Formats: sequence, structure tokens, C-alpha cells
Amino acid sequence: MNIDIMPPIMFGGLVVFLLLGFPVAFSLAAVGLFFGFISIELGFFTTAYLGNLPLRVFGIMSNDLLLSIPFFTLMGAILERCGLAEDLLDGTGKLFGKVPGGLAYAVILVGAVLGAITGTVAASVIAMGMISLPIMMRYGYDMRIATGVIAASGTITQVIPPSLVLIILGDQLGKSVGDMYAGAIGPSILQILLFLGFIAAVSIFAPHKVPPLPDEALTERGWTLIWRVAKGMVPSVVLIFLVLGTIFLGLATPTEAGAMGAVGAAVLAVINGRFTWTLLRQAMENTMRITAMVIFILVGSTVFSLVFQGVDGGIWIEHLLSHLPGGQVGFLIFVNIFVFFLAFFLDFFEIAFIIIPLLAPVAAKLGIDLVWFGVLLCVNMQTSFMHPPFGFALFYLRGIAPKEVRSSDIYWGAIPWVGLQLILVAIVIFWPESVTYWLDKGTGVDPNSVRIEVPMPDMSEDDSPPVKF
Repeated sequence: MNIDIMPPIMFGGLVVFLLLGFPVAFSLAAVGLFFGFISIELGFFTTAYLGNLPLRVFGIMSNDLLLSIPFFTLMGAILERCGLAEDLLDGTGKLFGKVPGGLAYAVILVGAVLGAITGTVAASVIAMGMISLPIMMRYGYDMRIATGVIAASGTITQVIPPSLVLIILGDQLGKSVGDMYAGAIGPSILQILLFLGFIAAVSIFAPHKVPPLPDEALTERGWTLIWRVAKGMVPSVVLIFLVLGTIFLGLATPTEAGAMGAVGAAVLAVINGRFTWTLLRQAMENTMRITAMVIFILVGSTVFSLVFQGVDGGIWIEHLLSHLPGGQVGFLIFVNIFVFFLAFFLDFFEIAFIIIPLLAPVAAKLGIDLVWFGVLLCVNMQTSFMHPPFGFALFYLRGIAPKEVRSSDIYWGAIPWVGLQLILVAIVIFWPESVTYWLDKGTGVDPNSVRIEVPMPDMSEDDSPPVKF
């Protein structure tokens, strides 16, 4: 058997396992080991090659960057139950209540704030769905608009720092999390503006679908209302600075910032009178499940990728994708279409661990900035939460929505927002500065052009020339 046919067979075998519904982590490991033993028998590599596997697994377990995942997950799990979302939505909803679409504007803005302090889609969608959906139903919002804006606003969490996706993409691409966070600032702002613009268009052309709140619903006025908004916003801003500000200022690593965020979330829960040992235990259990899932998928993916690279899978992928028409743009368009459809079946963790290591070397060879590439794929992968009928944001919303909300309304309501997310993908492809503008431009000096001359001590009567490096 020729080694050239091993990569497509191996990749096809993984797809079959996934379509059969086997757990992703174990499918990756099983396919990797199976083809690894076959490759040893066929002489494609030796048994010693698989000896690298324990070292790679140990490298995963000792990766300090991945330690930030349980911290950010714990922070989000605590904030989901501490009452901060209720204060934000209640105050902001009443602030915009007299404007057509005011509740939808509030959901989008609060979704952005929650995304910047929780990092998890589930916390945002569940909190906003439980609070704002009954109010929207009571005052005559179109059900598809209401469910769509709640689910979509929760997915802002995927792009806006401190997104877990950006942490994982930074690790897989070999880029710093600080750069990934900085690069995501522009697309985050653009996404919020696109969402707000869509609601503005609906309020102009179909105002009956997003009516303003009646006077009786706005029980607070003046300073009382402003105080209620500030009560939810000020702690959020402080927590955002603890997490993101310390990273951008270089005062803390992502792991340290995540630890401070988790402590800050616990303090907020105490201040709001919501902290209990039951809350903490539930948050820690949720964190344990997500962290264990991530580690198992990462271990499985390293088994698969080790064998895949051993049978020249990287060369196969590079040859397959580097000759696409259109150069960089053609490659980016093809990859994003591929990831978009792949997201119907896989979640963002699985895509990041399976697909990104295969695509990154090709992108680098084509001269594509890997931070731009990572943020672009992050924007694309957030659609995986909105794809009918498998999007997790839709499942979360279905789980907490009243029985009178039809599933068809949730699914149909998601489609315009998926379209807006794809528009953002196109913007980031054709306007790279939306990502790269926010990155540190450095000193502008090429390190390869730097020459250091060190004079050698006089070892003889003759003068020795300086040693050049």
C-alpha cells in the first residue's frame, strides 16, 4: 500500500466514526491508534515514532495556558447564578423601553457585556432567555424576532474576549492569547453594530414586530432608573477590567486573569446575596465537566494528529489547499465554507482541535497572518451555535422557553442572524485591518537584520577579528 493514500483514508475513517455518533474524543484516539498500528505494520514509520505520544500528552497536561479554561468556565458558571444578568437586563430594558425595538437593543447590549465577563454561550442565552423572553411575549414582540435576538446575542460570547474559543485557537495556532483578544476587538464591535442595525431596520419597516413598552411597564424614572442601570453596569466594568484590562496592559497572563475573574465573580455573588455552597458546588461541577471534555478531546486529537503527520497527512492537506484558485482569498473562502458546513455536525471545540492544526501550516505558507486567520475562523465557528436544527444556543433557548413558544419559531428566527454572522465573515476576509489594526505593530525592526558583534579577548599577540552572529 502506498503511503499517499493513507491520509484520505484516515480522514474518511474519522468522518465515518463521527457520523455514527461515537464520542469525538474516543473516535479521534481510536482512529489514530488503529491507523498507527497499520502504519507500523506497513513500514510507514517505526514503533519508536509512537513513543512521542506520551511526551505530547504530558505537554498538554503541563500547558499553563489551558489552565485558564477552568478559571473562565468557573467565572461564567458563578455569574450565571449571581443575579448580575437580571440587574443588567432589567435596567437596560427599561432605559430603552420607550423606543421601538428597545428590549431587543437591550438584549444585544447586555449580551455583549455578559460575553465580556462570562465567556460562555450557555450562561448568556439562559439568563437572557429566562428574563427577557416572557416580557417580549407579554408586550407583543414577534416570536421569531424575540427568540432570534436572544440566541444570537448569546453567541457574541464566542468572539468577544475572554472567549474560550480564542484561548484554544491561540494555543492551536501558536499565537499569544493577548494577540487573539486584541484582534477580536474589531469583529466584536462590527458584530454588535450589525445586530443593532438589523433591529433598527425591523423597527423602521415593521415596527409592529418590536413594539415599545407601555407606560405601565416603565415603573422607574429619572435617577432611580439610572441607578438601577449603574448597579448592574459598574460591577460588570470592574470585572471586565480585572479580566481583559490586566491582560492588555501586560499585568497578568490569561491564566492569572481567569483566576481573578473567578474570584471577582464569587465576590459579586456575595454582594448580591446569591452566594451559597450549593451554587459553588454546581458551578464547580459544571467546570469539571467542561474541562474534562476539553482535555479528553485534546488528548484524542493529539493521537490522531501524530499519526496523521506520520503518514504525511500535512503534505496531503497542503497540496490539496495550496493550489486553490484565487490565492489567499480563494483559500479563505474555501476554508470558511468548509468550516461553516462542518459546524452543522461538530461544535467549536472539535473543529478547533481537529481542523485547525491541519489548516494552520497551509495558511502560514500562503503568508496569511495567523491571528487574522484565527479570529476569522472564530467568527465563522460561532454559527455552529445558531445552525438549525443542531445549534446549541437554540437547544438552550428551547429548554427554558415557555411551552407556547414553538420550536419552528426558534429555528426560523435564527436564520437572519446566521446571515448576519456570515456577512461579518465576509467583512473580515475582505477587510483584514478589522483584525490587524488592533494588534501591536512592534518596533518595525526585522530581527533577521540585527547583527551582534562580540569582541574576543586578546588570546595572542595577533589581533583576533570580532566574532559575528
